[in-house]
Amino acid sequence: MGSVEDGKPYRWGSLFAALGAMRSLARSGRIEEAPAREVAAAASNPYNDCRRLLREIGEPFFLARERSGSAADAALVIMGDIARLTPAGRASRNGLDQDEAKAFVQGYEARFAEYRKAWESLTG
Repeated sequence: MGSVEDGKPYRWGSLFAALGAMRSLARSGRIEEAPAREVAAAASNPYNDCRRLLREIGEPFFLARERSGSAADAALVIMGDIARLTPAGRASRNGLDQDEAKAFVQGYEARFAEYRKAWESLTG
């Protein structure tokens, strides 16, 4: 049996973290965690939230790149993460069970921890 990091719910959580990081980077020039209630809501059915954020990612990417410096550099890396983390093929629209939702949150937290470590000055 594979580890939780190998599963789709974990990957959805990582994608949700990357999308949220890009959104906050464009808005404030900082990489901010989503409120816990937003992460919990997305964990129940990540397809809907990730799809919505993916549709809206172009402008935040452009705005984050306009900031220049470390914010622009972070935006470039995060956009690459978004591309790599977006599932290939038809994604399941089914909600996640309790264990899968926990894996989603773990994926979210792990990805955000990577961003915090890489861009400490932007996450504070």
